[in-house]
Amino acid sequence: MSLAHTAAEYMLSDALLPDRRGPCLKGLHLELPLDRIVKFVAVGSPLLLMSLAFAQEFSSGSPISCFSPSNFSIRQAAYVDSSCWDSLLHHKQDGPGQDKMKSLWPHKALPYSLLALALLMYLPVLLWQYAAVPALSSDLLFIISELDKSYNRSIRLVQHMLKIRQKSSDPYVFWDELEKARKERYFEFPLLERYLACKQRSHSLVATYLLRNSLLLIFTSATYLYLGHFHLDVFFQEEFSCSIKTGLLSDETHVPNLITCRLTSLSIFQIVSLSSVAIYTILVPVIIYNLTRLCRWDKRLLSVYEMLPAFDLLSRKMLGCPINDLNVILLFLRANISELISFSWLSVLCVLKDTTTQKHNIDTVVDFMTLLAGLEPSKPKHLTNSACDEHP
Repeated sequence: MSLAHTAAEYMLSDALLPDRRGPCLKGLHLELPLDRIVKFVAVGSPLLLMSLAFAQEFSSGSPISCFSPSNFSIRQAAYVDSSCWDSLLHHKQDGPGQDKMKSLWPHKALPYSLLALALLMYLPVLLWQYAAVPALSSDLLFIISELDKSYNRSIRLVQHMLKIRQKSSDPYVFWDELEKARKERYFEFPLLERYLACKQRSHSLVATYLLRNSLLLIFTSATYLYLGHFHLDVFFQEEFSCSIKTGLLSDETHVPNLITCRLTSLSIFQIVSLSSVAIYTILVPVIIYNLTRLCRWDKRLLSVYEMLPAFDLLSRKMLGCPINDLNVILLFLRANISELISFSWLSVLCVLKDTTTQKHNIDTVVDFMTLLAGLEPSKPKHLTNSACDEHP
């Protein structure tokens, strides 16, 4: 019998989790995986396209090539290119004496508009970092620590029960005290459950998360409007008519009224525009999916931790509308599942509980580990029958 108790003590000691006494968890993820992908793509793609535009400008020289008159010198031709690029106005004659001008400024503003887009897409990230991350990190540190501690307390409780059973000479006294402790709910540690229940009535994290993704959708819509209104108007225009008869050259007769110029950077302009539309079109469903995850609970994570005493949010049907801070915390607990050491142990115990051939009243990890340690999770039938015979 002593050998069996020694084996049970070793088994329970191995089931204990190591104490993490460090100040914090180093690998804590404070952004969901899909949110991190959206951030890198939404902010990184404009910067990448901006570098492409600048590389084309530096490698090819002037972004336009004007067909100057043959009697112009090289310096005069360079002046025409520089002047037309500075003005970037297309002169079109609708009738005799009617000159209609059309600005082609989106070509000149392309790199800077991409930089502005990247900064704009980074604003929701800054909002999340400063408005939500401090509170979220403290919540996750406390909850992860308490979940692992609750598991350890359950294992230590079974160890204590095993020692009491060894020292108790009368099995009736042990089982009576055990049943009394269960009725009085001595085995429960309700601090964590009450804290999570309070998070159901808090909405600061979920409001910040909704605002972050809503801003991304708004900025994406603004990008579509900008590209559709400004870029589409000049998307296919490769040549334009430029006038340099301004200032001192306005009275020069040898200078033609209009000079034809060609935009050598049009292909880069088209690639950047189409790439921006394609990238943000792909991001929109991802952002919407991130929002829809707030409309349902991650019940699998909760069902695993139902094995802990006084963690019965599901069985008591305490979960209401999922749009609250608790649901956001559950999403981040799922993202930080590697930091939850107790999750793997409880997952194994859940599987063993569901597949056990003997049907016992196994509700918590205390009941299951009691059974594994060689103790019945409830009073044995022969003791119950004996008690009934003594007190008919």
